[in-house]
Amino acid sequence: MQRFLLLFGAFLFIFAQSSRAQDRQVIPDTVLINGDTLLMLGDSLLIEEPPKEIFWKTGGNYNLNIQQVTLSNWAAGGASSLALNSGLSLFANYKKDKKVWDTQLNVNLGFNSQSDREYRTRKTNDNLNFVSNYGRELSELYYLSTQIDFRTQLLEGFKYSRPGGGDSETRQKISDLLSPGYLQSSTGINYRRTYENESKVSMILSPFTGRFTIVMNDSLSQAGAFGVTPGENVRAEAGVSLNTSISNFKIMENVTWKADLNLFSNYERFGNLVVNFNSVIRLKVNKFISTRIETILIYDEEVFIKQDDGTSKQAIQLQNLINFGISLDF
Repeated sequence: MQRFLLLFGAFLFIFAQSSRAQDRQVIPDTVLINGDTLLMLGDSLLIEEPPKEIFWKTGGNYNLNIQQVTLSNWAAGGASSLALNSGLSLFANYKKDKKVWDTQLNVNLGFNSQSDREYRTRKTNDNLNFVSNYGRELSELYYLSTQIDFRTQLLEGFKYSRPGGGDSETRQKISDLLSPGYLQSSTGINYRRTYENESKVSMILSPFTGRFTIVMNDSLSQAGAFGVTPGENVRAEAGVSLNTSISNFKIMENVTWKADLNLFSNYERFGNLVVNFNSVIRLKVNKFISTRIETILIYDEEVFIKQDDGTSKQAIQLQNLINFGISLDF
C-alpha cells in the first residue's frame, strides 16, 4: 500500500511539472484561411484582421494675408490703408474598385480700406467655386464621368466712378450673390493620371453639356445683365465643353502649381467661347507661412464690361493677386 501511494505521488508530481512546462512553452502555429491569418495558441484561435482599406481622402488649406500702411504727417504723400485677403480650400476624394468621386470647394474673400476715399472699404476678391466629378473606369487612364461645376460670389459688387472728373464719387451695383451664378453639368470621357510625385492631370471632353446663367437680383435681371433675357432669372444653354485641371504639380522644391481651365461653346452659336481659367502658384516657406500667386481670367461674349467713359463692351476679365501670409494645411 505504501509503495502504491509513493508511485501515485510521483506520478502526480511529474504530471504537474509537465503541465507547467507546456504553459511556459506555447508555440503558436500560423494558418491562412480565405486570406485571413489565424494564430493557433494551444486549443484557441486568434484571428489577425487584415489592414482596413481607406477609400476616402480629405483635407484642405486656409490662408490669411494682411497688409497695413499707416501714414501720419508724411511729406511724400499717400494714404493709410488696410488690405485683407483670405481663402479656404477643401477637398474630399473617394476611390473604390472602378469608381472615383472627387469634390472640391474654394472660397476667397478680400477687402481693401483706404482713408482718402469716399467709399473707404471696397471688395478686392470674391469668388466661390464648387466642382464635383463622379466617374467609372473604362480603362487604366480613361473614365466615363459626370461633372457639376458651380461658380458665384458672396457679396455685392460695385463699379466706382467720378462723373465729369469731379471730386464726388459714385458707385453702381453690377453684381451680387447668385448674380451671376453659373451652373454647368457635363458628361463625357475623362482622362485621369496620377504621377509618382502625387501630381494629377484630368481632362474631360463632354459633347453633352448644359450651362445655366443665374441672375437673381431683380435690378440686374431687368437690365438683362450677364446675357439673360431682361426680366428673366435663368438663361439655359446646351453645348460642348472641355475641362482641364492640374493639381500638386511640383515646379521645384516647395513650389507647386494648381490650375483649371473650363471652355464652353454653345451649339446655337458654335464657335463662340466662354473661358474660365484659374491658377495658383504656391511658394511654401514652412508649414505655417507661404506666398501665393493667384490668377483668374474670364471671357464671356455675353458679358459686357462698363468702361470709364460710360460705354460697355466685351472684354477679358483679369484678376491677379500676390499674397504672403499664414497658410494652414489640414
